[in-house]
Amino acid sequence: MTTRVIIVDDQAMVRAGFAALLAAQSDIDVVGDAPDGVQGVELSRRTHPDVVLMDVRMPEMDGLEAARQLLAPPRGVTHRPKVLMLTTFDVDDYVYEALRAGASGFLLKDAPPADLISAVRVVAAGEALLAPSVTRRLIADFARQRPAPRKDRASLRLNGLTPRETEVLELIARGLSNQEIAEALILAEQTVKTHIGRVLAKLELRDRAQAVIFAYESGLVAPGSGS
Repeated sequence: MTTRVIIVDDQAMVRAGFAALLAAQSDIDVVGDAPDGVQGVELSRRTHPDVVLMDVRMPEMDGLEAARQLLAPPRGVTHRPKVLMLTTFDVDDYVYEALRAGASGFLLKDAPPADLISAVRVVAAGEALLAPSVTRRLIADFARQRPAPRKDRASLRLNGLTPRETEVLELIARGLSNQEIAEALILAEQTVKTHIGRVLAKLELRDRAQAVIFAYESGLVAPGSGS
């Protein structure tokens, strides 16, 4: 199965380089590119890609607003691609907001080519991607910059989880992989996947990235409270 991708970035050389790299993969098809958020949204609505590589800072409309429009489309628009944010900085407040908006993760622009290819495949498969050079510390940093946890409504949503599902959510927020969660809780990895699916469904979250953000904002996990 081929993954359809569009690239939205204001630098022509970046678009061309990423397009050449991805198009060389037999399972990835680059169906277009755009220089800003406005044209990126229009292109996505027209071409229906599986994954949108979205730069954070662009003229006309930045990547954050473009991601919001793609992930919360107006009535009548049913297509919602996976959005992978691209950033030059390893700590970028826009990225935090993008994750809250529903982006599936982010990647540094200077990441090795193999990481970019892998990121597209991971996001297309429905998993969240938090750049290897960032992951746990960065999410904690983002959360530390936020206001106090919104424990009212979020806590009510947490009450809908079973004790085991709450444990799984906490370990997701601490940056553990499915395999690591399985080892920590002495469960089969497939059972962990089932629990994660139920957590996402009950909390109405798109993926692991949003689960991490929710865990911090609800107060389930405190910034800097563990690796």
